[in-house]
Amino acid sequence: MSRLHIDGLSVEVAASGTSLLRDISLDIDAGEIVGLVGESGSGKSMTSLATMGILPYGIRQTNGRFLVDGVDVTAQKQRSVQSRFAMIFQNPRDSLNPLMRIGHQIARMVALHQGRRRDEAVKTAIGLLERVHIHDPEQTARSYPHQLSGGMCQRVMAAMALACRPRLLIADEPTTALDVTVQAQILDLITELTDETGCGVLLVTHDLGVVAETCDRVNVLYRGDLVEQGTTEAIFTAPQHEYTRYLLESGRALGVRDGAA
Repeated sequence: MSRLHIDGLSVEVAASGTSLLRDISLDIDAGEIVGLVGESGSGKSMTSLATMGILPYGIRQTNGRFLVDGVDVTAQKQRSVQSRFAMIFQNPRDSLNPLMRIGHQIARMVALHQGRRRDEAVKTAIGLLERVHIHDPEQTARSYPHQLSGGMCQRVMAAMALACRPRLLIADEPTTALDVTVQAQILDLITELTDETGCGVLLVTHDLGVVAETCDRVNVLYRGDLVEQGTTEAIFTAPQHEYTRYLLESGRALGVRDGAA
């Protein structure tokens, strides 16, 4: 049984009826990292926001179901809380409260999702920072987001995600604007957490190198349509759709290697 099954997701602009996503269906198993790839405007982030139940104002879901471990959670208003969905955004510093210390932000998530008292939640928050390989978790917990690097903020987002004890983790372009070394560290961390927790991961990215190194399976989006699905090896070695071949050729021109990890 899939950890998450998206069945026939369609999304449109409410005022005009302009279609943004059409009949998107995909599966993510426990302990699996599934890539969602495509160029800018293809619908990757809209898919992730719809899955979380946080579509922007003026955008509406017109069709589709979300099943978590076989249970339909489509109608749940707080899908992220009730079904333990968590998300790592592509601009981590912008996703953190600039006026609140890091430890307090994580502690609030611990209290919400784990029912801990304030003092227990703070201790758990420090433990989570240590778990995502932050070397001085106590100091980091006392810091504000502007005092941390982009890579550190992304680790903080991973700690907040862990506070949710997620069944599903959505990572939306998690390595954007990070240098190559930090990118590799963040991807290694996502893989490590997937193995440890058994959650399913939807990795949203335009970077085929990230897909090749990290993902078990791949879904290719083109202008709101899901045009190809398959294992990473199959997609990289024998793509069936013209758009997938175009993406791979573009990636190879930029130095992305063939094959999968």
